[in-house]
Amino acid sequence: MIKRISSTLKKKVNKLQKGFTLVELLIVIAIIGVLAALLMSNFIGVRQRARDAQRKSDLKQVQSALELYRSDNGTYPSCTSTVSCNFPTCGSSLPASGTTIYMKKIPCDPSSSYNSGSYAYWSDSSSYYIAACSENASDSQAVAYSSVPAGIKGVDSNDTSCTSGYYYLVNQP
Repeated sequence: MIKRISSTLKKKVNKLQKGFTLVELLIVIAIIGVLAALLMSNFIGVRQRARDAQRKSDLKQVQSALELYRSDNGTYPSCTSTVSCNFPTCGSSLPASGTTIYMKKIPCDPSSSYNSGSYAYWSDSSSYYIAACSENASDSQAVAYSSVPAGIKGVDSNDTSCTSGYYYLVNQP
Protein backbone atom coordinates (compact mmCIF):
# COMPACT_ATOMS: atom_id res chain seq x y z
CA MET A 1 0.00 0.00 0.00
CA ILE A 2 2.77 2.42 0.92
CA LYS A 3 4.57 1.48 -2.25
CA ARG A 4 1.45 2.23 -4.33
CA ILE A 5 0.99 5.67 -2.67
CA SER A 6 4.64 6.44 -3.15
CA SER A 7 4.53 5.66 -6.89
CA THR A 8 1.33 7.70 -7.28
CA LEU A 9 2.95 10.68 -5.56
CA LYS A 10 6.02 10.36 -7.78
CA LYS A 11 3.82 10.48 -10.89
CA LYS A 12 2.02 13.61 -9.64
CA VAL A 13 5.30 15.29 -8.74
CA ASN A 14 6.76 14.45 -12.16
CA LYS A 15 3.72 16.00 -13.87
CA LEU A 16 4.14 19.20 -11.81
CA GLN A 17 7.91 19.46 -12.46
CA LYS A 18 7.70 20.04 -16.18
CA GLY A 19 10.45 22.29 -17.55
CA PHE A 20 10.26 25.07 -20.07
CA THR A 21 10.03 24.15 -23.70
CA LEU A 22 12.64 25.30 -26.17
CA VAL A 23 10.16 27.65 -27.82
CA GLU A 24 9.37 29.34 -24.50
CA LEU A 25 13.06 29.82 -23.76
CA LEU A 26 13.71 31.28 -27.24
CA ILE A 27 10.83 33.74 -26.84
CA VAL A 28 12.19 34.94 -23.49
CA ILE A 29 15.70 35.30 -24.92
CA ALA A 30 14.33 37.27 -27.90
CA ILE A 31 12.40 39.63 -25.61
CA ILE A 32 15.49 40.22 -23.47
CA GLY A 33 17.55 40.88 -26.60
CA VAL A 34 15.08 43.47 -27.92
CA LEU A 35 14.95 45.23 -24.55
CA ALA A 36 18.75 45.26 -24.31
CA ALA A 37 19.06 46.76 -27.80
CA LEU A 38 16.58 49.51 -26.94
CA LEU A 39 18.33 50.34 -23.69
CA MET A 40 21.80 50.38 -25.24
CA SER A 41 20.78 52.92 -27.87
CA ASN A 42 19.36 55.10 -25.11
CA PHE A 43 22.57 54.84 -23.06
CA ILE A 44 24.66 56.00 -26.02
CA GLY A 45 22.55 59.16 -26.21
CA VAL A 46 22.94 59.69 -22.47
CA ARG A 47 26.73 59.54 -22.73
CA GLN A 48 26.73 62.06 -25.58
CA ARG A 49 24.52 64.44 -23.61
CA ALA A 50 26.78 64.03 -20.57
CA ARG A 51 29.87 64.94 -22.61
CA ASP A 52 28.02 67.94 -24.04
CA ALA A 53 27.05 69.06 -20.53
CA GLN A 54 30.73 68.78 -19.53
CA ARG A 55 31.70 70.92 -22.53
CA LYS A 56 29.19 73.62 -21.57
CA SER A 57 30.48 73.63 -18.02
CA ASP A 58 34.09 73.83 -19.22
CA LEU A 59 33.32 76.77 -21.50
CA LYS A 60 31.64 78.67 -18.65
CA GLN A 61 34.68 78.10 -16.42
CA VAL A 62 37.05 79.34 -19.12
CA GLN A 63 34.75 82.31 -19.70
CA SER A 64 34.96 83.23 -16.00
CA ALA A 65 38.76 82.94 -16.05
CA LEU A 66 38.94 85.13 -19.17
CA GLU A 67 36.82 87.80 -17.52
CA LEU A 68 39.15 87.82 -14.50
CA TYR A 69 42.12 88.01 -16.88
CA ARG A 70 40.57 90.99 -18.67
CA SER A 71 39.75 92.80 -15.43
CA ASP A 72 43.44 92.66 -14.42
CA ASN A 73 45.08 93.15 -17.82
CA GLY A 74 42.57 95.25 -19.75
CA THR A 75 42.45 92.82 -22.70
CA TYR A 76 41.77 89.17 -23.42
CA PRO A 77 44.62 86.85 -24.44
CA SER A 78 45.11 87.66 -28.11
CA CYS A 79 44.58 85.11 -30.84
CA THR A 80 43.57 86.10 -34.34
CA SER A 81 45.41 83.37 -36.21
CA THR A 82 43.88 80.03 -37.09
CA VAL A 83 47.30 78.39 -36.77
CA SER A 84 48.95 79.79 -33.65
CA CYS A 85 47.61 81.58 -30.64
CA ASN A 86 48.65 83.00 -27.27
CA PHE A 87 45.87 81.02 -25.60
CA PRO A 88 47.22 77.99 -23.70
CA THR A 89 46.25 74.50 -24.80
CA CYS A 90 44.21 72.17 -22.63
CA GLY A 91 45.94 70.95 -19.52
CA SER A 92 48.07 74.08 -19.09
CA SER A 93 47.28 77.11 -16.92
CA LEU A 94 45.92 80.50 -17.94
CA PRO A 95 48.51 82.89 -16.48
CA ALA A 96 48.86 86.63 -16.84
CA SER A 97 51.95 88.73 -16.42
CA GLY A 98 53.58 87.94 -13.15
CA THR A 99 52.48 85.08 -10.95
CA THR A 100 48.69 85.38 -11.16
CA ILE A 101 47.06 82.17 -12.39
CA TYR A 102 43.45 82.58 -13.48
CA MET A 103 42.84 78.94 -14.23
CA LYS A 104 45.18 76.28 -12.94
CA LYS A 105 44.32 73.77 -15.63
CA ILE A 106 42.41 74.61 -18.81
CA PRO A 107 39.92 71.78 -19.36
CA CYS A 108 40.18 69.42 -22.32
CA ASP A 109 37.33 68.28 -24.51
CA PRO A 110 35.82 65.08 -23.02
CA SER A 111 36.10 63.09 -26.24
CA SER A 112 39.42 64.69 -27.35
CA SER A 113 38.61 63.99 -30.98
CA TYR A 114 37.68 67.62 -31.65
CA ASN A 115 40.56 70.06 -32.19
CA SER A 116 43.08 67.68 -30.56
CA GLY A 117 41.27 67.94 -27.22
CA SER A 118 41.54 71.74 -26.93
CA TYR A 119 38.60 74.06 -27.18
CA ALA A 120 38.81 76.53 -30.06
CA TYR A 121 39.57 80.15 -29.12
CA TRP A 122 39.67 83.40 -31.06
CA SER A 123 40.19 86.94 -29.75
CA ASP A 124 40.99 90.40 -31.04
CA SER A 125 41.80 91.60 -27.49
CA SER A 126 38.42 93.37 -27.07
CA SER A 127 36.19 90.35 -27.67
CA TYR A 128 36.55 86.59 -27.84
CA TYR A 129 34.84 83.36 -28.83
CA ILE A 130 35.37 79.89 -27.42
CA ALA A 131 33.97 76.97 -29.40
CA ALA A 132 33.35 73.32 -28.62
CA CYS A 133 31.94 70.63 -30.86
CA SER A 134 28.45 69.45 -29.89
CA GLU A 135 27.77 65.75 -30.30
CA ASN A 136 24.02 66.33 -30.04
CA ALA A 137 22.94 68.20 -33.18
CA SER A 138 19.43 68.69 -31.79
CA ASP A 139 20.60 70.63 -28.72
CA SER A 140 18.92 74.03 -28.62
CA GLN A 141 22.15 75.75 -27.51
CA ALA A 142 24.25 74.37 -30.37
CA VAL A 143 24.76 76.42 -33.51
CA ALA A 144 25.37 75.14 -37.02
CA TYR A 145 28.80 75.45 -38.64
CA SER A 146 27.48 78.21 -40.92
CA SER A 147 26.74 80.37 -37.83
CA VAL A 148 30.25 80.09 -36.39
CA PRO A 149 32.21 83.36 -36.87
CA ALA A 150 35.08 83.09 -39.34
CA GLY A 151 38.59 82.85 -37.95
CA ILE A 152 37.95 80.77 -34.84
CA LYS A 153 40.89 78.41 -34.36
CA GLY A 154 39.83 74.83 -34.98
CA VAL A 155 36.59 75.80 -36.67
CA ASP A 156 37.44 76.45 -40.28
CA SER A 157 36.78 74.90 -43.67
CA ASN A 158 39.36 72.17 -42.97
CA ASP A 159 37.74 71.12 -39.69
CA THR A 160 36.38 67.60 -40.06
CA SER A 161 36.74 66.51 -36.45
CA CYS A 162 33.29 67.83 -35.45
CA THR A 163 31.15 65.21 -37.13
CA SER A 164 27.80 66.68 -36.05
CA GLY A 165 28.57 70.06 -37.63
CA TYR A 166 27.18 71.85 -34.54
CA TYR A 167 29.12 73.88 -32.00
CA TYR A 168 28.68 75.52 -28.62
CA LEU A 169 29.90 79.09 -28.66
CA VAL A 170 30.69 81.32 -25.71
CA ASN A 171 31.73 84.95 -26.04
CA GLN A 172 32.20 87.92 -23.74
CA PRO A 173 29.09 88.65 -21.69
